[in-house]
Amino acid sequence: MLFRSQRPRFRFSLSNATIKSVKISACIIVYNEEQNIRGLCETVAWADEIVIVDSDSLDKTVEIAREYTDKVFNREFLGFKDKHEFADSKATGDWIFWIDADERVTDELKAEIASLRTKADAELPDGFRIARKTEYLGEWIRHSGWYPDYQMRLYRKSVSYWDGVAPHQTARVPGRVETLKGELLHYTKQDLSEHHRVTEHYATLAAQHLFENGKAATAGKIFASTIAAFLRTFIVKQGFRDGIRGLIIAFFTAYGVFLKYAKLWELGRAK
Repeated sequence: MLFRSQRPRFRFSLSNATIKSVKISACIIVYNEEQNIRGLCETVAWADEIVIVDSDSLDKTVEIAREYTDKVFNREFLGFKDKHEFADSKATGDWIFWIDADERVTDELKAEIASLRTKADAELPDGFRIARKTEYLGEWIRHSGWYPDYQMRLYRKSVSYWDGVAPHQTARVPGRVETLKGELLHYTKQDLSEHHRVTEHYATLAAQHLFENGKAATAGKIFASTIAAFLRTFIVKQGFRDGIRGLIIAFFTAYGVFLKYAKLWELGRAK
C-alpha cells in the first residue's frame, strides 16, 4: 500500500519537564512495507521504544526499519495473533501502543498520550480505545461501519491478551477501558485491485480459522450471510451516505463474507 508523499508527517516532542511515569512501547507488525515504514516510524518517534516484527519481507522494509530502532525481529507468519503476541513479548514498556503500517498518529492523539505520562499508575485504566478515521479511494469515510471504528490500541502489557477470529484479532484487557479523543488516520486500499486482494486474503484466513474450529457452511448460510452483510453495511450502517464509495465498500464486504463461507464449504468438501 502506497503512502503518498504529500500526506503530512506529524511530529511531536515531549518537554524535558514531563514526568515519565509510564514507559510506552510502539509495536508494529509488517510485511513488504518499504513505502510506509519510514513515515510509520516517524509517527511513533515519541514512544520510548519501537518494536518491529517482519515476516521475510522481500523489499527494503527491514533495512529502513533499522534506521529507527534496533528492535527489529523476523517471525515466520503463523497468523496475525501469533505475530502480535510475539511483538508484545519483545516490548520492555509497561504499556503497548500498536499501530498498522498504513496508519498515522495525529498531533491531538500524541498530546493526549503524552498527558497520560504525568498521571499516577493507579489513575489509569487497563486500556484505551482509539477512533480510526479511514481514507478510501481518496476520500474520508464517515459511515459504512468504518467510522469511528474504535479499537484497543494502548494497553497495559502485564494484563493484556490477544483474542478474536482471524484475521481481525484484537488486544483485550480484563479491567477498565477508556476512550481517547485523538484519532488514528488510516490510509487504506488505494485502488480496487488492492481491495480485492486484501478481501480474498482475509477471507482465506477466516475460512481456515472456522474450519479448524469445526464450523461448516451450507448454501443457505452462504446466501443469507452474503445478503445480510450488504444490507447491514449499506443500509443499517448508512453506507449509502458515503456515496459510490459506500456502495463499493458494501459490495466488497458482502463479497468477503461470500468468499469466507464458500472457502469454508470448499475446505469441508475436501476433507
